[in-house]
Amino acid sequence: MSIVTTTHLNFRGEARAALEFYGQVFGGEVTAFTYADAHRVTDPAEADQLTWGQVQGASGIHLMAYDVPAAQSYDPGDKAVFVSVRSADADEISRYWQRLVDGSTVIEDLAPAGWSPLYGMLKDRFGVVWVLDVVAPHAG
Repeated sequence: MSIVTTTHLNFRGEARAALEFYGQVFGGEVTAFTYADAHRVTDPAEADQLTWGQVQGASGIHLMAYDVPAAQSYDPGDKAVFVSVRSADADEISRYWQRLVDGSTVIEDLAPAGWSPLYGMLKDRFGVVWVLDVVAPHAG
């Protein structure tokens, strides 16, 4: 038996916009299921927010997202999670970087690092920290 892990991101009212942005960055189809769709509306202002959503694409990207209702606590923290995107293809990583960087805060520019031909870190417009790097053969 095998398993698959999927990054599941939590937001406060921005899950759909985030998934649509990531779908544009990486390519992929967005599926969205709202509180109204699930007949789980507790606050009419949140009816169109996502109780479940995902973006999945041929590149291998698979992200899930959810809007935490206002009635529940939500503290995204500071650097609570990094989403890591790795590839052996420097051009692919550079393309994703150029798309993600729009509206983001660059923490470390995409550049060569001691352990990778290209490495970079940014916090996107939704507060998610991304680490992109090119996989290098392990010398140890």
